[in-house]
Amino acid sequence: MNEITRWQRLKDELAQVWTIAVKDIRVYYLQPPMIMFGLILPFFLFFSFSIKRNIGAEAGIAQLLAMTTFFTASSAGPVIIPLERRLGTYDRLLAAPMSLATLLIGQTLVGAFFGFVASVVPLLVGVLWLHVAIADVALLFAGLLLASLAFSAFGLVFGSIPVQSVGSIMMPSTLIRWPLLFISGIFIPLGEMAPWARALSYLSPLTYAQDLINIAVSGTGYLNPWFDLGLLLALVAVFLFPAARLHHRSRILGY
Repeated sequence: MNEITRWQRLKDELAQVWTIAVKDIRVYYLQPPMIMFGLILPFFLFFSFSIKRNIGAEAGIAQLLAMTTFFTASSAGPVIIPLERRLGTYDRLLAAPMSLATLLIGQTLVGAFFGFVASVVPLLVGVLWLHVAIADVALLFAGLLLASLAFSAFGLVFGSIPVQSVGSIMMPSTLIRWPLLFISGIFIPLGEMAPWARALSYLSPLTYAQDLINIAVSGTGYLNPWFDLGLLLALVAVFLFPAARLHHRSRILGY
């Protein structure tokens, strides 16, 4: 394969990624499961656990940004893929002349879009209404973008479960995401955790997003921001790998 052919194939694959992402964004952005699990749930969680807690506006907005990004981005795959399986459009995508990696990257961009856009709402509330001063705007947007991509790829792992019901995927997804939420640095800062609890928190991808957002919003964090950025970027590939293997296995089994 010569260089021109490789370049043309790359352009075709990127065009297919963009087409999948745009199609899913237009079709699923107002689906009830996306609104419930991706938008309403993190707001209720935030207000449930922050009431009567003496936290500042900066810390509160950082927590809400992390939770919104986590739940919204990771809900896209578990919602969209079973709905497409039920309608038969997912089978047509798998039969199309495109690689599985192209399909999964397109689905990842969809979740990242939902997560990033949803996080803009609490950010605007904090800046315009609560007058929160962002310490590092560029770092904040980079963190939200990488966190949205990582959490969206994380959701695709659950989307690989070969079922046509959103509820059948949301059940195991919720059982995993809630423990990851509570062992992260959302409700207890990493610096205030016992050593064993801090070691456990490093197992949660949300820990690194929360720490990075804390640094970007208030200027204070526990880990190095470059470490947070690098690890979130690496987690995109880490989650896409099992998602690709599980989707490939489902295709072989005829699901």
